Amino acid sequence: MIRTEKEYQQALERLQEDLGIINRQREKLIDLGLKESEVQVALEPSLCFHEQLQEEVAAYEKIKRGELGPIYSLESIGRILIGLRIAFGLSQREFAEKLGVSEAAVSRDERNEYHGISVERAQKILETFHVTPTISFDNVA
Repeated sequence: MIRTEKEYQQALERLQEDLGIINRQREKLIDLGLKESEVQVALEPSLCFHEQLQEEVAAYEKIKRGELGPIYSLESIGRILIGLRIAFGLSQREFAEKLGVSEAAVSRDERNEYHGISVERAQKILETFHVTPTISFDNVA
């Protein structure tokens, strides 16, 4: 998951670099006389990594637009909390100041996607953003 603007910019640069590398690899493989199907198989790992990075960039851009979507599992609350910070346009440093904690603490928590966070801490973060969660229960007998 991309968590900072710096990581986002690095990912965009990496996407461009990867395209160049993939194209050069393709040309070399064709020059070696490989068939298109063989070239595709040889490039598959690079193409998969590139596609995964594209998906991460697209997800970050969606979050920046405030498109967080619903939570279907409380296990994903960490990603939502990170997404809120990004959607509100706060750096980790600015967010840490709002919470009254160190930037290192926010960085560590986000790196761990707030794994093991207490309900009270999650609530404090939601209140920082003036967000009220709505919980519904489906398939209750």
